[in-house]
Amino acid sequence: QVQLVESGGGLVQPGGSLRLSCAASGRFLSMGWYRQAPGKQREMVAVISIGGITNYVNSVKGRFTISRDNAKNTVFLQMNSLKPEDTAVYYCNAGVFSTGSYYPNYWGQGTQVTVSS
Repeated sequence: QVQLVESGGGLVQPGGSLRLSCAASGRFLSMGWYRQAPGKQREMVAVISIGGITNYVNSVKGRFTISRDNAKNTVFLQMNSLKPEDTAVYYCNAGVFSTGSYYPNYWGQGTQVTVSS
């Protein structure tokens, strides 16, 4: 069983920055962040493999950076130039890559990110 503990959400003004963290216990897996805005489906934001290969949704490319500390089994999401449309609950997850696609198997409890003036 894998447990994920997230931190770092909050309220920030447009153009600001936030850094999310997620510590995983248990198995060592690929990890990522998804988000869900009110009335919208959950979407993949960024994922990172055990070897450090990353993938991002187009809307955050150039603004968000996912990274991981393998020694601590922790993944980070640095979010810069935040926009109101980034407002959502952000969920950390852990999973596997298979045939080029990422499959999340475990989920954190979610952390709220609100971008508003």
